[in-house]
Amino acid sequence: MSQTLASEIQDSIRSTDFARLRDRLVALRPVEVAETMLELKADEQVVAFRVLPREFASDVFEYLPAPAQETLVKTMGHEDVAALLNHMAPDDRTVLLGELPANVTKHLLSLLTDEERTEAIALLGYEPGTIGRLMTPHYIAVREDWTVQQVMDFVRQHGQDSETLNVIYVVDEQGLLIDDIRMREFLVVPLTKHVSDLMDRRYVSLKATDAQEAAVEVFKREDRTALPVTDTKGILIGIVTVDDALDVAEQAATRDMQRVGGSEALDEPYMDIALGRMVKKRAGWLVVLFLGEMLTATAMGFFEKEIERAVVLALFVPLIISSGGNSGSQASTLVIRAMAVGELRIKDWWRVIRREALSGVMLGGILGSIGFLRISVWSIFSTIYGPHWLLVAATVGLALIAIVLWGTLVGSMLPLILRRLGFDPATSSAPFVATLVDVTGLVIYFSVGLVVLKGTLL
Repeated sequence: MSQTLASEIQDSIRSTDFARLRDRLVALRPVEVAETMLELKADEQVVAFRVLPREFASDVFEYLPAPAQETLVKTMGHEDVAALLNHMAPDDRTVLLGELPANVTKHLLSLLTDEERTEAIALLGYEPGTIGRLMTPHYIAVREDWTVQQVMDFVRQHGQDSETLNVIYVVDEQGLLIDDIRMREFLVVPLTKHVSDLMDRRYVSLKATDAQEAAVEVFKREDRTALPVTDTKGILIGIVTVDDALDVAEQAATRDMQRVGGSEALDEPYMDIALGRMVKKRAGWLVVLFLGEMLTATAMGFFEKEIERAVVLALFVPLIISSGGNSGSQASTLVIRAMAVGELRIKDWWRVIRREALSGVMLGGILGSIGFLRISVWSIFSTIYGPHWLLVAATVGLALIAIVLWGTLVGSMLPLILRRLGFDPATSSAPFVATLVDVTGLVIYFSVGLVVLKGTLL
């Protein structure tokens, strides 16, 4: 559908049939128009935006990804940009201005009206990553001595400027937040009742200086569509809506996923980031992991004599180290996710050890049994494992139990240790855990071999 629509837009632009173009676009939802805009060239996007009503164009603009917004702003004329920015939601405008170079932001601020510029500067004054950057100053606040009739009249007069009407906020003479009341409560009571009759003085608020991730946790816990934001004194200065919190959650999940995969967070869309920056962000961890894997050769060199005497042990090195790395990666991923969603805390470390110790023994037992049976069955039809195949099978089976157990313990404890030291647990990525367990797994494997095969092959 979007490709067909994009072709229709291009045909209308070429034929200068702007009335048809406008009618076709305004019949769609803003998000649909934004998706279609991404398929147009920059100059075609400008033409399409110019035929849209200003408020509708601002709604469409807010659905565009940041790189597309920046390109469009640079392509459009001053008047078009001014109209677009002045009609944007303050929180979305703050995100855009915060990502642009300082000189560009300064120029765009000059295009805003005095009122909008004051709002934009106030929001940009908060540190990046704080709730102040997410909030909008457009909300409905009332006083506790008002009647429901007065509240409804106020909403009718000022509601069109509010980000949401789901919740009405109650403030005192100094602007201190004292309660929040859902709109539905005003709709089901007599108009003569006072706001104070509906108040329970129980509310949840955010601080403008708090980290944005805190908003995600509160939204998840409180099941709200909007939350009030106060300054350090408790004065209501704005609200944050759930759609902004979802954006923060998505960005955080993306960063964690990239780190778990053994890379720095890209902080840009994959298709938009410059090749040089992407290589730079990925090279660091790859070099660290490569140097770590070099220790594997060192470990094998330490057991060089044993390998010469029992070459058969070398056949199972890939099997052994991959099993330990895989089990460690599993445990690391599970623990990192449990910490991210609040299911697990540092104080639960002992419970984690007990669970992972039992899991490691059971998982190792499963893999060890499979390895033992594989060698045993193969030895019925072949002499590849020599006359001491039973001891070789026992070595592999026991080593797998020990290495999988070790892998699960390392993978589960490393995120907790990093969190305790103040680092991001996601940096204990699966590749890092796998590399660590690979090296130590070889030591465990050959040590088990020395004990089991002593007096025979060794």
